[in-house]
Amino acid sequence: MNQIPKILITLGVIMIVVGLLWQVGGRFFSLGKLPGDILIKRGNTTFYFPIVTSIIISIILSFLLFIFSRFR
Repeated sequence: MNQIPKILITLGVIMIVVGLLWQVGGRFFSLGKLPGDILIKRGNTTFYFPIVTSIIISIILSFLLFIFSRFR
């Protein structure tokens, strides 16, 4: 049987779980409003670049992928 439907279903379930955790976890851990994130407000324009948040997410994902690759 073709593996692509199974992979797509698994990815969908993972995305739903991550989305729910992000919604619930946002109340306890303010990810996206960390010190070091760039916020520029001028007149009617607002520019926001979450550089520190991106770095932290990258480190966490790299660590998780490293751990998962060790078990394969």
